[in-house]
Amino acid sequence: MFSDSPNNPSASPPECWTAREAELLAVTLRLLQTHGYDRLTVEAVASEAKASKATMYRRWPSKADLVLAAFIHGTKESAVAPRTGSLRGDLLAIGASVCQSLREHTSTMRAVLNEMSHSSALSAAMQDNFVHHRNVLMNEVLCEAVERGEIDAGVINPEIWDTLPGYLVFRSMVADRPPTEETVSMLVDEVLLPSLQRTRS
Repeated sequence: MFSDSPNNPSASPPECWTAREAELLAVTLRLLQTHGYDRLTVEAVASEAKASKATMYRRWPSKADLVLAAFIHGTKESAVAPRTGSLRGDLLAIGASVCQSLREHTSTMRAVLNEMSHSSALSAAMQDNFVHHRNVLMNEVLCEAVERGEIDAGVINPEIWDTLPGYLVFRSMVADRPPTEETVSMLVDEVLLPSLQRTRS
C-alpha cells in the first residue's frame, strides 16, 4: 500500500525523473498493458528492465507508487498546452489527447482510481502531480484565448475545467462507450464554446 507520508516523492512530475527512471516507468506501462494491475509485480519490472529490486523500492516504495508514476509518465504529453492559435483548436487538441490517453492507459487509470480509494496519500499525489497540472494547462489555454480576444476573462471559471476530460473519462470508463473524434467536436462546439463565448455578440 502507498505510504502515507505527506511529502512522498514517488510520483514526481516528469521533469524530476532521470532518463533511467523514465525507462523503468516505460517498462512498467508496457507490462501493465500486457498483464494488468493485479498480475504486475515490482519484481517483474525490475527483471524486465535489468534493475535491482532495491533500486525500484527505494524510488517507488510500493506497486501503487510505481503505477501512478508510470501513468503520469505515460500521459505527460497531454499536460502541454497545444497552442494551435485558437481556443477551438486548443480544446479539440486537448480532447484528442485525452482520448488517446484513454485508449492507451484505461487499465492503468482503473488501477490508480481503485488504489486511490484505499490511500489518502495516493489520492493526494494524484491531485498534486496530475489533476493540478491539467488544471494549470486549461487555465493557460483559456487565458491565452482572453489575450486573443476570443473570450472575456469573466467567463473563466474553474468549474468548467473538468467538463472536457471529465465527460470523456466517464464515457470511456463508466458508460463503456469510448469517446470518438465526433464526441470531442460535439462537446467543444455545442457545450464548451457556447458557454465560454456567451457574452460575445
